[in-house]
Amino acid sequence: MATMMRPKIAAYALGGALVVALLATSVWLFAQPNRGGPGGRPQGAFAVPVEAQAVRIGVSRKEAEAIGTLRSWESVVIKPEVTGRIVKIAFEEGTVVKEGDLLVQLDAAETEAEMLRAKAALDWAKETYERARKLRGKGAGTAANLDKAQADLASAQASLQLAEARLAKMKLVAPFDGVLGLRKVSVGALLVPGQEIVNLEQINPLKVDFKVPETLLSVIKVGQTIRLRLDAMGSRAVEGTVYAIDPLLETGGRAIVLRARILNPDGALRPGLFARVVLTIQEKPDALFVPEQSILAGSDGTMSVFKAVEGKAVMVKVELGERIKGEVEVLSGLKPGDVVVTAGLPKLRPDVPICLLAGPPAASAPPAALPGLPLCQAPGAPADKKPAPAGGG
Repeated sequence: MATMMRPKIAAYALGGALVVALLATSVWLFAQPNRGGPGGRPQGAFAVPVEAQAVRIGVSRKEAEAIGTLRSWESVVIKPEVTGRIVKIAFEEGTVVKEGDLLVQLDAAETEAEMLRAKAALDWAKETYERARKLRGKGAGTAANLDKAQADLASAQASLQLAEARLAKMKLVAPFDGVLGLRKVSVGALLVPGQEIVNLEQINPLKVDFKVPETLLSVIKVGQTIRLRLDAMGSRAVEGTVYAIDPLLETGGRAIVLRARILNPDGALRPGLFARVVLTIQEKPDALFVPEQSILAGSDGTMSVFKAVEGKAVMVKVELGERIKGEVEVLSGLKPGDVVVTAGLPKLRPDVPICLLAGPPAASAPPAALPGLPLCQAPGAPADKKPAPAGGG
């Protein structure tokens, strides 16, 4: 009996193996996307579904970040040069003034009297000089008297100029256009030379002082652009231009001090604000970018990507540049219009057939085909149906 059962068991086992093989083959064939036909891959090729993206062309910037401080374009504290009592304050705190506007008037009674005396002395010196010159011309006067009269005239002229200068210093005027700060004196106060009265700030344009490491000495230059991020101004974008570089490096921090110019037409920015400075060292308007996840690192330190070429994955070595926001610049190895694989990389080998994976079922629109990369056919997708004839039973 046992001898008769052995052929049956062998037959059952062989039949089961054939069924399993047929099922596996059917599943494999069912999963193949759109094999053969116009525009498809060769019959029997296995295409690996991948996600891909065309090389992006954009602006590449090599940048350095620093901390800076806004400063007035011009700044001065108004102070008297002579002693005097304030008789008039001709400005309002926090207001805009023009160059030459009167700010403070000091008591000028004594200086005015000194100027009148100097004018009278000058008139007398002129008459004396004219009399001596005429006498000398007639031979009645001496040369010494003429020389003395001429010296007295020059002295009287100098005394008048000195009195006028002293009188001018009794009026304090704005040396340039700007905005006044808060005054520190009142009418009637007796001022002494050097005493602070009020500060005057020119805030359009503004200066930005910032420091960069000495390692950037060979690449920084006048004319480079900066971008500012100001905590006090929210999302307001501010740009400027470097116009001066300090020739003396800071020995403490080995840093280079740069100064940039920014416009402030509405006066919203104020001197003293803290600024985060981004200095653009180099800018390339037509740089090539690929997603970071498309980069493969080799054991020898080289970097590569899989490029889609006629439906196949071709490994290409690339040279990388700057990294920004999930992308990396490609300096060599790719050209505009190339398509690189961004997902499905572990399954790829050089020259393996690939297809572009469709999006989720909820996607509003199917993905567009990319150059050199056909779309995958979703497994189980029904074939196109012809409309049923009218009145069909």
